[in-house]
Amino acid sequence: MQRRLWWAAAWLVWALLDVSSAPVRAQASNFDADLALAARYAPVFYQGLGQTPRFDYITSFDFDDDWRGDNNWQNADDPRFPLAAWVYFSVCETATHYFIHYAVFHPRDWKGGNRRGVVMSDLMRLGARYGRKYDPTGVVDDLVLAHENDLEGCLVVVAKSRAGQSREQVVFVESLAHNKFLRYTPGTGQSANSIRLEGQRPLLFIEPRGHGIEAYRGSQRQLRAAVKGVVRYEYTGQADVPGDGEPPRRLGYALVPLETTLWARAQDGRNETYGEQFNYGTRHITVAGKRRAIWLGVLGSAFLGVNGGRNMARPPWGWFDRNERQRPLGEWYFDPAATIKRHFQLGNNFSTSYTAHPLLRAGRRAQR
Repeated sequence: MQRRLWWAAAWLVWALLDVSSAPVRAQASNFDADLALAARYAPVFYQGLGQTPRFDYITSFDFDDDWRGDNNWQNADDPRFPLAAWVYFSVCETATHYFIHYAVFHPRDWKGGNRRGVVMSDLMRLGARYGRKYDPTGVVDDLVLAHENDLEGCLVVVAKSRAGQSREQVVFVESLAHNKFLRYTPGTGQSANSIRLEGQRPLLFIEPRGHGIEAYRGSQRQLRAAVKGVVRYEYTGQADVPGDGEPPRRLGYALVPLETTLWARAQDGRNETYGEQFNYGTRHITVAGKRRAIWLGVLGSAFLGVNGGRNMARPPWGWFDRNERQRPLGEWYFDPAATIKRHFQLGNNFSTSYTAHPLLRAGRRAQR
């Protein structure tokens, strides 16, 4: 409870200090409005559990009471640190749609096993170092079996109510699974590109150990690696903590804004949280019908991690689709409206002009 109150206070102070003006939505009310919106459409996550369930429970980056990235692997195995269920979120808005990013953190990506996976990752990383000249795309660097820290997520797109449509509704969902954006529209959830909704909450599956996220189907293929069963995480506003006994079947999670946590830590580039940085330079988004240049500069782009693949986990502005490496890094996070319009080949009725966007209140980053 204290942690949630602190984040809420931090968000409010940030919003009140922001000098961005109309025509964007009033900034001082952003936290309450964005949290309410993100809570309304918060997905149900079916988390598969591997042989060591503790390593598959959802939690926050600072579950161990610090922001160091290079001690999360070892601290994940320390029962002194409870794994309270937090999910990060961020909200953008256009005239026609809301775009809600959700990001799920695990201290370990342990595919391949806790020991073998790390050893194999070290060997593959060594091979990648010497084979880099044969792989100018850099894709081979991502082919590691295990690594410290893991953050994957989804984007939920909600159509606003309008004439002939009495209520808002989820119309598109994309999820991230191992550097691949999977695209869905609401349906039965049994076809390759459809996803089931519970009310207006997408049902998503998080694989054990590797934590890739995809539409929940409950199929044998999907569940076969969940040797300890599945825990259903649903939004309750309370960050539940799993016990030390039999894995629970249901847990509640709470939401925390990306802007005051992982984004704030990224402003200084490399630090105790981020082991890699990237110069994002100037990015352009459309605001109220006009293109606006926003200077981002150098940001932390991959979390500091020393076990297995080094610095392999990324924040949402570091996510990419391995089949779209030519696209600007972080585009899926910085300009979700244009990305969704391109992915689903939508017409001009789908607005890409923002009325609210985190970059419009991005702290010290100057707008030009």
